[in-house]
Amino acid sequence: MEVMENGGANLKGLSKEMRHGRTAHNMSSSSLRKKSDLTLVSKISFGPLKILLLNTQEVILGTKLSILFPAVPIAIIAHCYGFAKPWVFGLSLLGLTPLAERLSFLTEQIACYTGPTVGGLMNATCGNTTELIIAIFALSQNNIALVKYSLLGSIISNLLLVLGTSLICGGLVNLRQEQKYDRRQADMNLLMLFVALHCHLLPMLFHYAHASEGVAAESSLQLSRAASVIMVIAYFAYLVFQLRTHRQLFEDPVENEEEGDNDSDEAVIGFWSGCVWLVGMTVIIAVLSEYVVQTIEDASNSWGLSVSFLSIILLPIVGNAAEHAGAIIFAFKNKLDISLGVSLGSATQISMFVVPLCVIVSWILGIEMDLNFNLLESGSLTLAIITTAFTLQDGTSHYMKGLVLFLCYIVIGACFFVQKTPSNKELQHPNFEQDSMDLLFVHLSSTAKKLKKFCMQ
Repeated sequence: MEVMENGGANLKGLSKEMRHGRTAHNMSSSSLRKKSDLTLVSKISFGPLKILLLNTQEVILGTKLSILFPAVPIAIIAHCYGFAKPWVFGLSLLGLTPLAERLSFLTEQIACYTGPTVGGLMNATCGNTTELIIAIFALSQNNIALVKYSLLGSIISNLLLVLGTSLICGGLVNLRQEQKYDRRQADMNLLMLFVALHCHLLPMLFHYAHASEGVAAESSLQLSRAASVIMVIAYFAYLVFQLRTHRQLFEDPVENEEEGDNDSDEAVIGFWSGCVWLVGMTVIIAVLSEYVVQTIEDASNSWGLSVSFLSIILLPIVGNAAEHAGAIIFAFKNKLDISLGVSLGSATQISMFVVPLCVIVSWILGIEMDLNFNLLESGSLTLAIITTAFTLQDGTSHYMKGLVLFLCYIVIGACFFVQKTPSNKELQHPNFEQDSMDLLFVHLSSTAKKLKKFCMQ
């Protein structure tokens, strides 16, 4: 389609290098896009109105998830008119699903005009904007537990759920042929994940290495901030590696197909229109993210589910549904390199960029957030990374590998389902620690009395 506000500029003639900024994340989202029927809108003679309607139709109706867009205004109305907070929470989650996919679409549209390096940088750094916005709003309310839970859930979800279901579906559909993928890209992502794992585990170990709790907490905080700076530097070095020096390792596996398959490389909206829509979508995502942060504890109490379960399991599943579905679709087509790029790339970005960025932002805001995700959460992350690394070590895939990853995710989900975590209000209560100690003392006293009674019999 001709891009009207850019003088009919057509990007179809761009070289392979100029289209090289696309990442697996964007290709995954593109699998959910659909072509809009522009026949009726094209008959409008008034230029500005025609451009506005064309862009609106491409942005709003150009996705298979457009059926979920009504949840966005309904969530805002529900919040403004004081509907039950669990309803606001659920509607906000549904509204975030198409918005996240459209954000990826708009980023790719803008990247078409910026060249491969800037475009690739935009695609790589904006892939998990929704998680970052939710984390920032949670930080602004000093809800550090929600930040850690949601980001941890996104990493585990990408490694076990997304990759697992992709391998299952791809293996079942391509049952009579061996599925292969490029191990070099997977190895690089796994190496970055192990770097992130080091930075997460060491602050936690301080609590076991120091006898004094105060010294351990201070040391853990200082180490976390230093490690976060190192992780951000390492992530940008990884981007240089991916986009510049060794970009052939991350080469788009479908770029060499027929020209007819490259229609998605064309820009369908102009640069400035894309920027305006991108800002607008980001603002709406910010509004819904704030609703999610404000209502998650009420939803937890109403539904009888812990905040940790909602944050680690439900938020990533709903918030990243678009790219998850895209990864599965490409696995159906026996294009596992893209599926692996989506799952491993997103997990790498969150662990090496989003998490340390949150620590740095909290440092600036004067909030003491560290990389200590506690024993259970860190153990789950460690097992997820190790299991994924062993699964991808030979460069081939079948449905059984995916089933193992999926079952591991079910076990972790069950673990957080039965875990009961205190709410953020309880954690911030000045007498929370004292009340916990009193409860522990009562429990120990009761146990001692029962033991004494048993011994006297």
